[in-house]
Amino acid sequence: MSARPRPTPARNSSRPDSPFRRLARPWLSPGVFDFWASRLHPTWSWERPLARILERRAESADAVTLVLRPNHHWAGCLPGQHLNVSAEIDGCRVTRSYSPTGLPGRDRRIAITVKAVEGGKLSRYLCEQAQVGDVLDLGPAFGELRLDKGAHVARLLLAAGSGITPMIALTRALAAQGMPAPLSLLYWARKREQLCFVDELRGYAAAHPQFQVRFLLTGEAALARDEGEGRIDAAQLASLPDLAQREVYACGPGGFVDQARALLATQARSFQAEAFSPPPRTLETEGTVEITLAASARSFTVARGQSLLSALEAQGLKPASGCRMGICNTCACGKRSGSTRHLHTGDVQHEPVSALRLCVNSATSDLVLDL
Repeated sequence: MSARPRPTPARNSSRPDSPFRRLARPWLSPGVFDFWASRLHPTWSWERPLARILERRAESADAVTLVLRPNHHWAGCLPGQHLNVSAEIDGCRVTRSYSPTGLPGRDRRIAITVKAVEGGKLSRYLCEQAQVGDVLDLGPAFGELRLDKGAHVARLLLAAGSGITPMIALTRALAAQGMPAPLSLLYWARKREQLCFVDELRGYAAAHPQFQVRFLLTGEAALARDEGEGRIDAAQLASLPDLAQREVYACGPGGFVDQARALLATQARSFQAEAFSPPPRTLETEGTVEITLAASARSFTVARGQSLLSALEAQGLKPASGCRMGICNTCACGKRSGSTRHLHTGDVQHEPVSALRLCVNSATSDLVLDL
Protein backbone atom coordinates (compact mmCIF):
# COMPACT_ATOMS: atom_id res chain seq x y z
CA MET A 1 0.00 0.00 0.00
CA SER A 2 1.16 3.52 -0.72
CA ALA A 3 1.91 5.87 2.14
CA ARG A 4 0.27 8.72 0.24
CA PRO A 5 -2.89 9.85 2.09
CA ARG A 6 -6.15 9.03 0.34
CA PRO A 7 -9.12 11.39 0.15
CA THR A 8 -11.95 10.56 2.50
CA PRO A 9 -14.79 8.74 0.69
CA ALA A 10 -17.95 10.77 0.32
CA ARG A 11 -20.80 10.16 2.70
CA ASN A 12 -24.52 10.30 1.99
CA SER A 13 -25.07 12.88 4.68
CA SER A 14 -23.60 16.26 5.37
CA ARG A 15 -21.03 16.92 8.04
CA PRO A 16 -22.12 16.92 11.69
CA ASP A 17 -24.06 19.96 12.84
CA SER A 18 -22.03 22.89 14.05
CA PRO A 19 -23.07 24.55 17.33
CA PHE A 20 -24.61 27.40 15.31
CA ARG A 21 -26.76 25.03 13.27
CA ARG A 22 -27.91 23.10 16.31
CA LEU A 23 -29.02 26.33 17.96
CA ALA A 24 -30.55 27.85 14.84
CA ARG A 25 -32.35 24.80 13.46
CA PRO A 26 -35.61 25.28 15.46
CA TRP A 27 -35.85 28.90 14.30
CA LEU A 28 -34.42 28.96 10.78
CA SER A 29 -35.22 26.63 7.90
CA PRO A 30 -32.33 25.49 5.65
CA GLY A 31 -34.12 26.89 2.60
CA VAL A 32 -34.39 30.37 4.07
CA PHE A 33 -30.78 30.26 5.23
CA ASP A 34 -29.59 29.17 1.76
CA PHE A 35 -31.53 31.98 0.09
CA TRP A 36 -29.96 34.75 2.18
CA ALA A 37 -26.51 33.15 2.51
CA SER A 38 -26.18 32.90 -1.28
CA ARG A 39 -26.53 36.68 -1.44
CA LEU A 40 -23.34 36.97 0.61
CA HIS A 41 -21.40 34.16 -1.07
CA PRO A 42 -22.59 31.89 -3.92
CA THR A 43 -21.56 28.60 -2.27
CA TRP A 44 -22.63 29.29 1.31
CA SER A 45 -25.41 26.92 2.34
CA TRP A 46 -26.90 25.22 5.37
CA GLU A 47 -25.90 21.71 4.26
CA ARG A 48 -26.06 21.53 0.45
CA PRO A 49 -22.80 20.53 -1.28
CA LEU A 50 -22.20 23.25 -3.88
CA ALA A 51 -19.28 24.09 -6.16
CA ARG A 52 -18.33 27.26 -8.02
CA ILE A 53 -16.80 27.12 -11.51
CA LEU A 54 -13.34 28.68 -11.29
CA GLU A 55 -12.00 27.88 -14.76
CA ARG A 56 -13.07 26.37 -18.07
CA ARG A 57 -10.87 25.18 -20.92
CA ALA A 58 -11.32 23.21 -24.12
CA GLU A 59 -10.03 19.65 -23.73
CA SER A 60 -10.83 18.32 -27.23
CA ALA A 61 -13.04 19.17 -30.20
CA ASP A 62 -16.17 18.20 -28.24
CA ALA A 63 -15.18 18.29 -24.56
CA VAL A 64 -14.49 20.96 -21.95
CA THR A 65 -12.83 20.76 -18.53
CA LEU A 66 -14.42 22.71 -15.68
CA VAL A 67 -12.35 23.42 -12.56
CA LEU A 68 -14.61 23.58 -9.49
CA ARG A 69 -14.17 24.59 -5.87
CA PRO A 70 -16.66 22.73 -3.64
CA ASN A 71 -17.87 24.15 -0.35
CA HIS A 72 -17.09 22.39 2.92
CA HIS A 73 -20.28 20.28 2.79
CA TRP A 74 -18.87 18.10 0.01
CA ALA A 75 -17.02 15.13 1.51
CA GLY A 76 -14.63 14.31 -1.35
CA CYS A 77 -14.04 11.30 -3.60
CA LEU A 78 -11.48 8.69 -4.60
CA PRO A 79 -9.76 8.39 -8.01
CA GLY A 80 -12.08 6.67 -10.48
CA GLN A 81 -15.33 7.42 -8.67
CA HIS A 82 -18.29 9.41 -10.03
CA LEU A 83 -20.49 12.10 -8.54
CA ASN A 84 -23.79 13.61 -9.56
CA VAL A 85 -23.67 17.19 -10.85
CA SER A 86 -26.86 19.27 -11.05
CA ALA A 87 -27.80 22.61 -12.59
CA GLU A 88 -30.97 24.62 -13.11
CA ILE A 89 -31.74 24.72 -16.85
CA ASP A 90 -34.88 26.50 -18.08
CA GLY A 91 -36.37 26.31 -14.61
CA CYS A 92 -35.75 22.56 -14.20
CA ARG A 93 -33.10 20.80 -12.15
CA VAL A 94 -31.07 18.47 -14.39
CA THR A 95 -28.67 15.91 -12.92
CA ARG A 96 -26.06 13.69 -14.55
CA SER A 97 -22.97 11.89 -13.26
CA TYR A 98 -19.35 12.74 -14.07
CA SER A 99 -16.05 11.31 -12.90
CA PRO A 100 -13.70 13.96 -11.50
CA THR A 101 -10.54 14.06 -13.58
CA GLY A 102 -8.71 16.20 -11.04
CA LEU A 103 -8.97 15.25 -7.38
CA PRO A 104 -9.03 17.62 -4.40
CA GLY A 105 -5.74 19.25 -3.49
CA ARG A 106 -4.93 21.59 -0.65
CA ASP A 107 -7.28 24.22 -2.06
CA ARG A 108 -10.06 21.57 -2.49
CA ARG A 109 -10.31 22.21 -6.22
CA ILE A 110 -11.57 19.39 -8.43
CA ALA A 111 -12.12 19.17 -12.18
CA ILE A 112 -14.68 17.43 -14.38
CA THR A 113 -14.30 16.89 -18.11
CA VAL A 114 -17.62 16.97 -19.97
CA LYS A 115 -18.22 15.76 -23.52
CA ALA A 116 -21.02 17.49 -25.43
CA VAL A 117 -23.49 14.70 -26.15
CA GLU A 118 -26.09 15.09 -28.88
CA GLY A 119 -29.39 15.69 -27.10
CA GLY A 120 -27.64 15.84 -23.72
CA LYS A 121 -29.28 18.71 -21.85
CA LEU A 122 -26.75 19.06 -19.05
CA SER A 123 -23.64 18.21 -21.09
CA ARG A 124 -24.57 20.82 -23.70
CA TYR A 125 -25.24 23.38 -20.99
CA LEU A 126 -21.91 22.75 -19.27
CA CYS A 127 -19.96 22.75 -22.54
CA GLU A 128 -21.63 25.72 -24.21
CA GLN A 129 -23.29 27.96 -21.61
CA ALA A 130 -21.88 27.50 -18.10
CA GLN A 131 -19.52 30.31 -17.17
CA VAL A 132 -16.84 30.98 -14.58
CA GLY A 133 -18.64 31.99 -11.38
CA ASP A 134 -21.68 29.76 -11.93
CA VAL A 135 -22.62 27.40 -9.09
CA LEU A 136 -23.45 23.70 -9.44
CA ASP A 137 -24.88 21.18 -6.98
CA LEU A 138 -22.70 18.17 -6.14
CA GLY A 139 -23.71 14.74 -4.87
CA PRO A 140 -21.72 12.19 -2.86
CA ALA A 141 -19.16 10.04 -4.66
CA PHE A 142 -20.01 6.54 -5.84
CA GLY A 143 -18.56 3.79 -8.03
CA GLU A 144 -16.18 0.85 -7.66
CA LEU A 145 -13.35 1.76 -10.09
CA ARG A 146 -10.95 2.50 -7.26
CA LEU A 147 -7.38 1.66 -6.28
CA ASP A 148 -8.48 -0.41 -3.30
CA LYS A 149 -5.49 -2.79 -3.49
CA GLY A 150 -2.94 -0.01 -3.52
CA ALA A 151 -0.48 1.18 -6.11
CA HIS A 152 1.84 -1.86 -6.31
CA VAL A 153 -0.45 -3.90 -8.56
CA ALA A 154 -0.07 -4.22 -12.35
CA ARG A 155 -3.11 -2.81 -14.12
CA LEU A 156 -4.63 -2.45 -17.58
CA LEU A 157 -7.00 0.46 -18.20
CA LEU A 158 -9.43 0.38 -21.14
CA ALA A 159 -11.30 3.58 -22.05
CA ALA A 160 -13.62 4.53 -24.88
CA GLY A 161 -15.02 8.01 -25.41
CA SER A 162 -16.04 9.62 -22.11
CA GLY A 163 -14.76 6.53 -20.33
CA ILE A 164 -11.37 8.23 -20.23
CA THR A 165 -12.44 10.43 -17.30
CA PRO A 166 -12.17 7.88 -14.47
CA MET A 167 -9.08 6.42 -16.15
CA ILE A 168 -7.19 9.73 -16.22
CA ALA A 169 -7.95 10.14 -12.52
CA LEU A 170 -6.50 6.69 -11.80
CA THR A 171 -3.48 7.43 -14.00
CA ARG A 172 -2.82 10.76 -12.30
CA ALA A 173 -3.06 9.16 -8.86
CA LEU A 174 -0.51 6.49 -9.81
CA ALA A 175 1.77 8.99 -11.57
CA ALA A 176 1.83 11.06 -8.38
CA GLN A 177 3.25 7.97 -6.68
CA GLY A 178 5.90 7.43 -9.35
CA MET A 179 4.12 4.63 -11.27
CA PRO A 180 5.22 1.94 -8.80
CA ALA A 181 3.81 -0.93 -10.91
CA PRO A 182 3.22 -1.61 -14.62
CA LEU A 183 0.27 0.37 -16.01
CA SER A 184 -1.08 0.23 -19.57
CA LEU A 185 -3.86 2.42 -20.97
CA LEU A 186 -5.68 1.69 -24.24
CA TYR A 187 -7.90 4.63 -25.25
CA TRP A 188 -10.40 4.49 -28.11
CA ALA A 189 -12.02 7.42 -29.95
CA ARG A 190 -13.52 7.85 -33.38
CA LYS A 191 -11.24 10.70 -34.45
CA ARG A 192 -7.94 12.08 -33.19
CA GLU A 193 -9.50 15.48 -32.42
CA GLN A 194 -11.84 13.78 -29.93
CA LEU A 195 -9.00 12.43 -27.77
CA CYS A 196 -8.48 14.17 -24.42
CA PHE A 197 -5.31 14.50 -22.29
CA VAL A 198 -3.05 13.33 -25.16
CA ASP A 199 -0.02 15.49 -24.29
CA GLU A 200 -0.32 14.67 -20.59
CA LEU A 201 -0.51 10.92 -21.23
CA ARG A 202 2.45 11.02 -23.61
CA GLY A 203 4.35 12.96 -20.96
CA TYR A 204 3.69 10.21 -18.41
CA ALA A 205 4.86 7.59 -20.91
CA ALA A 206 8.10 9.51 -21.50
CA ALA A 207 8.73 10.02 -17.79
CA HIS A 208 7.75 6.59 -16.46
CA PRO A 209 9.06 3.40 -18.10
CA GLN A 210 6.34 1.35 -16.38
CA PHE A 211 3.55 3.31 -18.11
CA GLN A 212 2.40 2.62 -21.67
CA VAL A 213 -0.40 4.38 -23.58
CA ARG A 214 -1.91 3.55 -26.95
CA PHE A 215 -4.54 5.62 -28.76
CA LEU A 216 -6.93 3.58 -30.94
CA LEU A 217 -8.88 5.35 -33.69
CA THR A 218 -12.02 3.83 -35.16
CA GLY A 219 -12.76 6.48 -37.79
CA GLU A 220 -9.42 7.50 -39.31
CA ALA A 221 -5.93 6.20 -40.01
CA ALA A 222 -3.23 5.95 -37.34
CA LEU A 223 -0.23 8.23 -37.88
CA ALA A 224 1.85 8.32 -34.69
CA ARG A 225 3.87 5.44 -33.22
CA ASP A 226 1.56 5.22 -30.19
CA GLU A 227 -1.61 5.11 -32.32
CA GLY A 228 -3.57 2.15 -33.70
CA GLU A 229 -6.78 1.52 -35.59
CA GLY A 230 -9.99 -0.42 -35.11
CA ARG A 231 -12.39 -1.38 -32.38
CA ILE A 232 -11.46 -3.50 -29.39
CA ASP A 233 -10.64 -7.09 -30.36
CA ALA A 234 -8.43 -10.00 -29.36
CA ALA A 235 -5.60 -9.00 -31.70
CA GLN A 236 -5.19 -5.60 -30.00
CA LEU A 237 -4.92 -7.25 -26.60
CA ALA A 238 -2.73 -10.20 -27.57
CA SER A 239 0.52 -8.26 -27.25
CA LEU A 240 -0.13 -7.05 -23.69
CA PRO A 241 2.40 -8.61 -21.27
CA ASP A 242 1.49 -10.46 -18.07
CA LEU A 243 -2.26 -10.17 -18.64
CA ALA A 244 -2.99 -12.87 -16.08
CA GLN A 245 -1.26 -10.74 -13.42
CA ARG A 246 -3.13 -7.53 -14.21
CA GLU A 247 -6.24 -5.98 -12.78
CA VAL A 248 -8.36 -4.69 -15.66
CA TYR A 249 -10.56 -1.60 -15.46
CA ALA A 250 -12.88 -0.75 -18.37
CA CYS A 251 -15.18 2.22 -18.91
CA GLY A 252 -17.12 3.29 -22.00
CA PRO A 253 -20.34 2.56 -23.90
CA GLY A 254 -22.19 -0.62 -23.00
CA GLY A 255 -21.19 -2.50 -26.15
CA PHE A 256 -17.51 -1.68 -25.58
CA VAL A 257 -17.66 -2.87 -21.97
CA ASP A 258 -19.44 -6.07 -23.00
CA GLN A 259 -16.74 -6.85 -25.56
CA ALA A 260 -13.95 -6.09 -23.08
CA ARG A 261 -15.56 -8.39 -20.54
CA ALA A 262 -15.91 -11.20 -23.08
CA LEU A 263 -12.23 -10.88 -24.06
CA LEU A 264 -10.64 -10.39 -20.66
CA ALA A 265 -12.84 -11.37 -17.72
CA THR A 266 -11.48 -14.94 -17.58
CA GLN A 267 -7.89 -14.07 -18.55
CA ALA A 268 -7.05 -11.20 -16.22
CA ARG A 269 -6.39 -11.26 -12.50
CA SER A 270 -9.61 -9.32 -11.99
CA PHE A 271 -12.04 -7.32 -14.11
CA GLN A 272 -14.04 -4.22 -13.13
CA ALA A 273 -16.16 -2.15 -15.49
CA GLU A 274 -18.67 0.64 -15.67
CA ALA A 275 -20.79 1.38 -18.76
CA PHE A 276 -22.33 4.79 -19.40
CA SER A 277 -24.89 3.55 -21.93
CA PRO A 278 -26.78 0.26 -22.14
CA PRO A 279 -25.40 -2.32 -24.57
CA PRO A 280 -27.70 -3.24 -27.45
CA ARG A 281 -30.19 -5.90 -26.35
CA THR A 282 -33.07 -7.68 -28.03
CA LEU A 283 -35.87 -7.10 -25.56
CA GLU A 284 -39.59 -7.69 -25.66
CA THR A 285 -41.10 -4.39 -26.74
CA GLU A 286 -44.52 -5.40 -28.06
CA GLY A 287 -47.61 -4.54 -26.08
CA THR A 288 -48.19 -2.33 -23.08
CA VAL A 289 -48.39 -2.69 -19.33
CA GLU A 290 -50.03 -0.66 -16.59
CA ILE A 291 -47.97 1.10 -13.93
CA THR A 292 -49.65 2.07 -10.67
CA LEU A 293 -48.04 4.59 -8.33
CA ALA A 294 -49.15 3.56 -4.87
CA ALA A 295 -48.34 6.77 -3.01
CA SER A 296 -50.06 9.07 -5.50
CA ALA A 297 -52.90 6.73 -6.51
CA ARG A 298 -52.14 7.24 -10.20
CA SER A 299 -52.10 4.71 -13.03
CA PHE A 300 -51.04 4.89 -16.68
CA THR A 301 -50.04 2.64 -19.56
CA VAL A 302 -46.49 2.38 -20.95
CA ALA A 303 -44.81 0.33 -23.66
CA ARG A 304 -42.74 -2.71 -22.75
CA GLY A 305 -39.00 -2.23 -23.22
CA GLN A 306 -38.97 1.44 -22.19
CA SER A 307 -36.94 2.33 -19.12
CA LEU A 308 -39.18 3.06 -16.17
CA LEU A 309 -37.44 6.38 -15.61
CA SER A 310 -38.15 7.49 -19.19
CA ALA A 311 -41.73 6.23 -18.92
CA LEU A 312 -42.34 8.22 -15.74
CA GLU A 313 -40.76 11.35 -17.23
CA ALA A 314 -42.97 10.99 -20.31
CA GLN A 315 -45.96 11.20 -17.96
CA GLY A 316 -44.71 14.55 -16.66
CA LEU A 317 -43.28 13.11 -13.45
CA LYS A 318 -39.83 14.00 -12.16
CA PRO A 319 -38.48 11.19 -10.01
CA ALA A 320 -35.04 11.72 -8.51
CA SER A 321 -32.32 10.57 -10.89
CA GLY A 322 -28.60 10.92 -11.38
CA CYS A 323 -26.23 8.84 -13.47
CA ARG A 324 -28.99 7.20 -15.58
CA MET A 325 -26.75 4.13 -16.00
CA GLY A 326 -27.57 2.08 -12.91
CA ILE A 327 -24.67 3.01 -10.66
CA CYS A 328 -25.54 5.82 -8.28
CA ASN A 329 -28.87 4.51 -6.83
CA THR A 330 -30.44 7.99 -6.91
CA CYS A 331 -33.48 6.66 -8.78
CA ALA A 332 -33.89 3.51 -6.65
CA CYS A 333 -37.55 2.84 -5.94
CA GLY A 334 -39.56 0.21 -4.13
CA LYS A 335 -41.58 -2.28 -6.19
CA ARG A 336 -44.66 -3.78 -4.54
CA SER A 337 -45.60 -6.21 -7.29
CA GLY A 338 -44.93 -7.11 -10.92
CA SER A 339 -42.02 -8.20 -13.12
CA THR A 340 -39.20 -6.12 -14.58
CA ARG A 341 -36.32 -6.67 -17.00
CA HIS A 342 -32.84 -5.22 -16.50
CA LEU A 343 -31.96 -3.27 -19.65
CA HIS A 344 -28.22 -3.99 -19.40
CA THR A 345 -28.29 -7.72 -18.67
CA GLY A 346 -31.72 -8.78 -19.88
CA ASP A 347 -32.38 -10.51 -16.54
CA VAL A 348 -36.04 -10.70 -15.46
CA GLN A 349 -36.95 -10.10 -11.83
CA HIS A 350 -40.32 -11.39 -10.55
CA GLU A 351 -39.72 -10.96 -6.81
CA PRO A 352 -42.36 -8.75 -5.16
CA VAL A 353 -41.60 -6.12 -2.53
CA SER A 354 -38.10 -5.34 -3.82
CA ALA A 355 -36.06 -2.32 -4.84
CA LEU A 356 -35.11 -1.49 -8.41
CA ARG A 357 -33.29 1.24 -10.28
CA LEU A 358 -35.77 3.02 -12.54
CA CYS A 359 -33.17 4.03 -15.12
CA VAL A 360 -32.06 0.50 -16.06
CA ASN A 361 -35.27 -1.50 -15.71
CA SER A 362 -38.36 -1.85 -17.89
CA ALA A 363 -41.72 -3.37 -17.09
CA THR A 364 -42.60 -6.83 -18.43
CA SER A 365 -45.91 -6.99 -16.55
CA ASP A 366 -48.22 -4.62 -14.73
CA LEU A 367 -46.31 -2.94 -11.86
CA VAL A 368 -47.07 -1.25 -8.57
CA LEU A 369 -44.33 1.17 -7.50
CA ASP A 370 -43.81 3.03 -4.21
CA LEU A 371 -44.13 6.48 -5.78
